[in-house]
Amino acid sequence: MVETQTNWYDSFLSYLKIHGEIIAAAISGILILLAWILSGYISHALWITLLIAAFLIGGFAKAKEGITETYQTKKLNVELLMIIAAVGAASIGYWAEGAILIFIFSLSGALESYTENKNKNELQSLIKLQPETATLLNGEVVNIHQLKPGNHIAVKSGERIPADGVIVKGDTTVDESALSGESIPVMKTISDKVYAGTVNLGSSLQIEINTLPTETMFQKIIGLVQNAHEERSPSQQFIEKFEGVYVNVVLITVAVMMFLPHFLFGWPWTDTIYRAMILLVVASPCALVASIMPATLSAISNGARQGILFKGGVYVEALAKLDTIAFDKTGTLTKGEPEVIDYYIAPDQDIEYVANIIYAAESESIHPLALAMQKWAAPKRGEQPDVAATVDHHNGRGLSAQAGDMTWMIGNAEMVGKQDAEQILEAMNTQEKATTNIFVKKGKTVIAVFLLKDTLRLDAVEAIRNLQSFGLQTVMLTGDNQGTAENIAKEAGIDEFHANCLPEDKVDYLKELRDQGRQTAMIGDGVNDAPALATANIGVAMGAGSDIALDTANVVLIKNNLGKMVHAIRVSKKMNTIVKQNIIFSLAVIGILIASNFLQVINMPLGVIGHEGSTILVILNGLRVLKVYEGE
Repeated sequence: MVETQTNWYDSFLSYLKIHGEIIAAAISGILILLAWILSGYISHALWITLLIAAFLIGGFAKAKEGITETYQTKKLNVELLMIIAAVGAASIGYWAEGAILIFIFSLSGALESYTENKNKNELQSLIKLQPETATLLNGEVVNIHQLKPGNHIAVKSGERIPADGVIVKGDTTVDESALSGESIPVMKTISDKVYAGTVNLGSSLQIEINTLPTETMFQKIIGLVQNAHEERSPSQQFIEKFEGVYVNVVLITVAVMMFLPHFLFGWPWTDTIYRAMILLVVASPCALVASIMPATLSAISNGARQGILFKGGVYVEALAKLDTIAFDKTGTLTKGEPEVIDYYIAPDQDIEYVANIIYAAESESIHPLALAMQKWAAPKRGEQPDVAATVDHHNGRGLSAQAGDMTWMIGNAEMVGKQDAEQILEAMNTQEKATTNIFVKKGKTVIAVFLLKDTLRLDAVEAIRNLQSFGLQTVMLTGDNQGTAENIAKEAGIDEFHANCLPEDKVDYLKELRDQGRQTAMIGDGVNDAPALATANIGVAMGAGSDIALDTANVVLIKNNLGKMVHAIRVSKKMNTIVKQNIIFSLAVIGILIASNFLQVINMPLGVIGHEGSTILVILNGLRVLKVYEGE
């Protein structure tokens, strides 16, 4: 019973913490409305009591925030301006106007807090996606923090995977939308990587853990999002510095306004102080201060939902200013895994038997080319029994295999003989260029040739075309030879390419662009890309890349999908547009209200509504960034 009461109390406190400001604002508004309705039926003292209650309930949170911040920073702030203005209005008899100011100011503050809480709640929802327990193969359920690399766990159909690892038994499809933003499940089989927080949609799996629970991809995402929320964009930093100076200027001007019009224009003291209080209200930079942060937080949250991690608001803002994007080739534009795109086997050979020999021989190697040959041979072997072969490796050239009384060679032209290699290539009569050629020699005769190529990602061509539609120059920087680089650049539609690049060459090229005043982004995934990622104005890492690339980058595309870069820039442009709209609108409103006050056109309620209404509008406008969708 006691535990139930405690849980209820904790839940209530949690609810108040999240919704307390909006509840206080609502109560304040109800009290003001009640005072207005009953103004002709109750005593003046009771009427003022209702408005004082509205003051205290609606203004407590902002007054506490303003006083605490002023004490800590030794600087005045917008919150104190509003409290001073409300008290000042009440001091000259305008109780209702002061209460309305407190109500609308507390409402706009509650709305801003709602924006921040919404982003925090999305992060909490993300955290909850990772299971807290895992099931070992013996059926024992343990906390995920007890898992270590090398442990084997079982994951049933429909369960979330509790830790990063590699499948050792089972085939399935996995919903990775929590990490990548992609709704289409991904096929997974033995040796494929799986990640914490994703959902096993198919059959049961056995997974070998390969990462500590605190270092999973999921935990890295959570850390990046948390850090991003704490970062401030250049615009936000400027506004925060500007706010301190502006508040002091307003207070000095108000102090002068409390005396000067009386002596200069002969205004009554009541009108002079009243106009000074209105100036204090309408000149406060609430809307200006709220112009940026809600939009920035919305952009970061939008990106996180789509599998794009911004490491701070500064990088969200900077993306819209890019004019050049440089790409690494392998693993970024291409899959990073060579595959057989064409082959020729002499007509007098049994293709199934040749495939069986290739599979048996290449299974002894983990070289990327060997894996590609295995992948080609596996479905071509037919029903033939596996071949027993003794395999020898010839570094840099290929391998040889002894099967029965026949010697086979699988490798490059140098291994099988350049003249024989050229002859079978002529027999093949291929038009393919910039490929890696693997030859198969049976005894003394070259009987087959395979053309392997690191192929473009399916999303690369469309992504590059969309990036170019933004007016961006696209450049490929690769360590591959001239022929391969030229071929990939042509296929992808890249504007410019540089081949035979060492890591320092990529850095030098990016520095050259920077010296020309260009705003550049570098997209890569490997250890060798880290220096270039650090040199560019914005470093973008592919999510499956090396740890050092992920750590160095400013933006991470969780799923290796270049289309996400297009969305990131689209979000950045939308955010910057909305921030500009907010700043122009808020400054215009402040200018109009100040001028109207000097001309004695507006009263306190209109000044309050105009000022605080503009604050609410810019916050709501900032939330529109949450609604930027892919393909817009």
